[in-house]
Amino acid sequence: MARLKIEMPVDYQFETEMKVRISDINFGMHVGHDRFISMLHEARFRFLRFLGYAGEADIDGQSLLVSDLAVIYKSPSFLGDCLTIQVTVAEFNTYGCDFFYRVTNSKTGALVLEAKTGGVFYDYTKKKVSPVPEPFVSKTT
Repeated sequence: MARLKIEMPVDYQFETEMKVRISDINFGMHVGHDRFISMLHEARFRFLRFLGYAGEADIDGQSLLVSDLAVIYKSPSFLGDCLTIQVTVAEFNTYGCDFFYRVTNSKTGALVLEAKTGGVFYDYTKKKVSPVPEPFVSKTT
């Protein structure tokens, strides 16, 4: 199987920190891959709050759904580590965009992972995808 490659942005719009908790640790004594996905979700939520949204359920009248996920792990993280998670948005299309994440160890600066989630805007009342809200584009470009 070919290795994944993500063309990562240089600049990020948002940064947050998270401390690795005991519940994040797997049997190998490092952060489990599933816990990192939860951390990315939390970082995306914090980013949306930073932009002035209550969360993914109401972004200018639309909801945001995750359509795909790619993660490339670079180094392990352990109990007590403080992680810096940078988030930005790019690659807009008619119905969505991509969220990019860069996670580093706050103390050592080591790159922990790079990730991307595809986001699609959805109108639950019409039960179909909807165009990216223009105010969201304005806040993130």
